[in-house]
Amino acid sequence: MLPQQAYQNKYLETSVQTATPAQLLILLIDGAIKFCRIGIEGMKKGDYRISHLNLCKVQNIINEFMSSLDQKASIAEGLLQLYEYFNQRLAEANLKKRPEPAEEVLGYLVELKSTWVEAAKQSSQSGASKHG
Repeated sequence: MLPQQAYQNKYLETSVQTATPAQLLILLIDGAIKFCRIGIEGMKKGDYRISHLNLCKVQNIINEFMSSLDQKASIAEGLLQLYEYFNQRLAEANLKKRPEPAEEVLGYLVELKSTWVEAAKQSSQSGASKHG
């Protein structure tokens, strides 16, 4: 491993270990977006091995979202249905070797990230005002 890679890996490891739950969620969705883009690009280039590998990574992240969902939250059922839909569309893209279903999921992931970033900002601001 190159020294730069070792530093980047250590930085990432430290970032994950010290992240708040909201920051972890955003790190995961960043990963899902990145892997989805790589999967779509692989599919467009006809590299179905790369495409499959990366779309499966997205599904693994979505499965993590599903398993860590607070079932008591009012939006839990809606999110669960949305995550199931994402997985269904990613599987369809993978099976049919068509990028459109994955591109649809990518669009939703980008929207979801911006929502979560905004929610995290509001949460940290309200937490700061309570402690300040």
